[in-house]
Amino acid sequence: LPPLMSFRFKKKTRGTCLTSQQASSPPVVQPPLGAGNLSFPWSRLRLPRYIIPLHYRLFLHPNLTSLSFTGSVQIQIDVQNNTNWVVLHSKGLQISKATILNQNFTHLSDQVLPVLHNPSHEQIGIFSPWVLSSGQKYFLYIEFGAELAEGFYGFYKSTYRTTTGETRTLASTHFEPTSARMAFPCFDEPIFKANFSVRIRRSPEHISLSNMPVVKTVELSDGLLEDWFAASVKMSTYLVAFVISDFRSVTATTSSGVQVSVYAAPEKMPQTHYALEVAVKMLDFYEEFFNIRYPLPKQDLIAIPDFQSGAMENWGLTTYRETSLLFDPLTSSVSDKLWVTMVIGHELAHQWFGNLVTMAWWNDIWLNEGFARYMEYISVEATYPDLTVEEYLLHTCFVAVGLDSLNSSRPISSDAENPTQIKEMFDTVSYDKGACVLHMLRHFLTDDVFQRGIVRYLRKFSYKNAHNQDLWDSMANTCSEEDFISGKHCYSSSQNTKNAYLFAGEHLDLTAMMNTWTLQKGVPLVTVTRKGSRLLLRQDRFLRTVLPSDPVWPSLQKGFLWHIPLTYKTDASSTIHRHLMTTHTDSIPIEEEVNWVKVNTDMTGYYVVHYEDGGWDEMTTLLRENHTALSYKDRTHLIHNAFQLVTSGHLAINKALELIDYLRLETHTVPLLQGLGYLEAYYRMIEKRNELELTHNLGMYILQFFRAVIDQQTWSDSGSVSERRLRSEVLSLACHLEDPPCLQRAHQSFKDWLESNGTLNLPTDVAVTVYSVGAQDDHGWASLLHTYKNSLSAAQKHKFLFALTCSRDTSKLEKLLELGLEGKVIRSQDLSGLILMVARNPLGHHLAWNFVKKNWDTLVKKLQLGSFCMRHIITGTTGQFSSSEELTDVQSFFESIKEQASQLRATQVALDNVQKNVRWSQRNLEPLRIWLNEQKK
Repeated sequence: LPPLMSFRFKKKTRGTCLTSQQASSPPVVQPPLGAGNLSFPWSRLRLPRYIIPLHYRLFLHPNLTSLSFTGSVQIQIDVQNNTNWVVLHSKGLQISKATILNQNFTHLSDQVLPVLHNPSHEQIGIFSPWVLSSGQKYFLYIEFGAELAEGFYGFYKSTYRTTTGETRTLASTHFEPTSARMAFPCFDEPIFKANFSVRIRRSPEHISLSNMPVVKTVELSDGLLEDWFAASVKMSTYLVAFVISDFRSVTATTSSGVQVSVYAAPEKMPQTHYALEVAVKMLDFYEEFFNIRYPLPKQDLIAIPDFQSGAMENWGLTTYRETSLLFDPLTSSVSDKLWVTMVIGHELAHQWFGNLVTMAWWNDIWLNEGFARYMEYISVEATYPDLTVEEYLLHTCFVAVGLDSLNSSRPISSDAENPTQIKEMFDTVSYDKGACVLHMLRHFLTDDVFQRGIVRYLRKFSYKNAHNQDLWDSMANTCSEEDFISGKHCYSSSQNTKNAYLFAGEHLDLTAMMNTWTLQKGVPLVTVTRKGSRLLLRQDRFLRTVLPSDPVWPSLQKGFLWHIPLTYKTDASSTIHRHLMTTHTDSIPIEEEVNWVKVNTDMTGYYVVHYEDGGWDEMTTLLRENHTALSYKDRTHLIHNAFQLVTSGHLAINKALELIDYLRLETHTVPLLQGLGYLEAYYRMIEKRNELELTHNLGMYILQFFRAVIDQQTWSDSGSVSERRLRSEVLSLACHLEDPPCLQRAHQSFKDWLESNGTLNLPTDVAVTVYSVGAQDDHGWASLLHTYKNSLSAAQKHKFLFALTCSRDTSKLEKLLELGLEGKVIRSQDLSGLILMVARNPLGHHLAWNFVKKNWDTLVKKLQLGSFCMRHIITGTTGQFSSSEELTDVQSFFESIKEQASQLRATQVALDNVQKNVRWSQRNLEPLRIWLNEQKK
């Protein structure tokens, strides 16, 4: 993609926009103004900064029968420049009345004021014939109405079916990033923090929820009720929320007295208890960790039946997809349990990171999302140690490296102006790379210093907005004199000495270091060479799409330099050595007699390591002879780096395959799954090519290589979380590779399940595998679809849907895609996931891609262009393409939707990915073929 589009506007005539010089005295009253005399007074996408909202009094009356709503909003505004105009956001709302009142609630004008619309910027301009004077406060009053939105943004409708077949409707909101303006006119940018007082009118059979508790309910003459909610704390518009439903709840109280409730559809109440326990524990943990009380009296968590993302952190009323909140002990697996725990940990972290302190603009959304993603690991490790969540952090960083090693990546902090660009910021870079960079920073500064820096940042910017720089200032080892004297959270320069990275006694320039990680894209490759008693180091930008021999290589490397906090271990001692690398080349003294050096201890650093001149052979020998000399994280990191270097052309594929030969001795789940994962990824790509013999040989090799691990697995739910995760993955792959004992056992279990009419609860770890095998015949497939329609457990439905997409019958796959597009049996929220599941199937990958091409416009309309669903569809359906013909097809389709494709980074990511696969196949299929044949000898 070219640099993000800069927007230019035709100059508008100034109309009656008055500057402070022009408007020293109120003008005479003018005759009634029609909008025809006026032109829109503002040309930029971002609102003017001279009108500041202070307090919204919002009234809403949704009608769940007519699926529409009416409302009014009175916004107290602080005017900081003389003007006749108030410009704010509104999208899709019918404005029926607009007036402006002074501080005494006197109308400035007897006329209803003209409202101009600028739909391309989602703005309205309200004209006042009287000048609004600088330094004065006014009340803007607007009445409006709209249909409840279709889709997943704004104030939208959702439905669910009861077990008796009745369809019930609710209305819910999702505003982040730019959809509060679809529910009420507002200053819809994160910098405009204000208080909100909400009133909601409803029928007696419903309840209404908002950010704050209800302070009173008024009964109206027509039998309707009106809930009045307490005024909120100061917050951004995207965090406002309200839900009108017939849901029930379970409630508990935290140790500091916060009331926590979990809401769900009445028949799903048995699935809410785990989430309640987690939420109470998490709030207690965060209050202690951040040393800041949760500022609201209550925290509600609600499972919305139609929900596009995983969850949303609205302050005091967090909303969730059902799979992210509900846990059914009978049908939810251990990975479902971990997911629910992590999502709740993420959303509750946001109550501080994001809600209490908010980024000034969306270019720094990583300050919200990177922190919340990282806090998932810290909070779950503290509250549920048995879930061994730290085993997943490496994977998060591997995902980030995967995207960041494509040229189409972006810096953590990137420009984003229009709503589509802003939506695209909610991606792997903001969440996963953000978390990994924070993980690196925490290890660099030490836990104690990192935590105190966080607390200082949160205290200093509470109820305010912050930038990247503010975080580094809070983390840096200095105090302003004022902070130091007042005893606020900070620490003196005497603590500098604790940081083992500091060299030559200089103060560390944390900003300069962290800017190399947040303001430039990409991930560094550190190449290590042993030379006598020195370790020679070189840093380059790590790219998987371009080889060093390619002519474009130098231009893609130019200007990239990171300040890398290196760590390494040797066999000489258990010490973790540290070194800050700030130049392209560097060297470190080491003891000459050490046998091995492993760089990037436990992968606490966000960089890839390449061992030159036989260094990889040293690592292979070490793993084969004494693999426990390295931690499980180091072993996993070596496997990851080796296979990444194969893709980038730095390492021969047989070297990586020799490295993982030691896995026959491995007993830890994480390195085992990492090695198995690469072999499975190769298999899944090759089975989608016309390479029958190679596919067969690789499948047989995997089964033979992991035979002992496969045979150890029981078809049960016993063991630790780690063991259960291994069981799910290994048995699923064994059956996919048509391992006879696996298929036999799965067929028998499916038969038992069918005979019980679906009442038998299979062990949750193997249920997906059993259903997937059972879905291969017509009767099994039809039974699964029938049970899918009637299941009350969202986690179980997900397992059924996955199994249904494993069918080898393309007409069945086509039927599923049509059901997903229709959105009744399979909800629209599950459509992107469904398309990707079909694309995983070797008989479905072209089917899914053709479906996306054919239904592109419908998908964009349903899911919105910049949404993560559309991005996943684009990158997921093409992700396994590896031929030149497929690359050409993808290029020509993106060319045909050029106007939309040019707005999306995801289309370039998809192309990079296919190019990477094509090059990988050209380089590695033949060596892999030869290597597999040698293994047979």
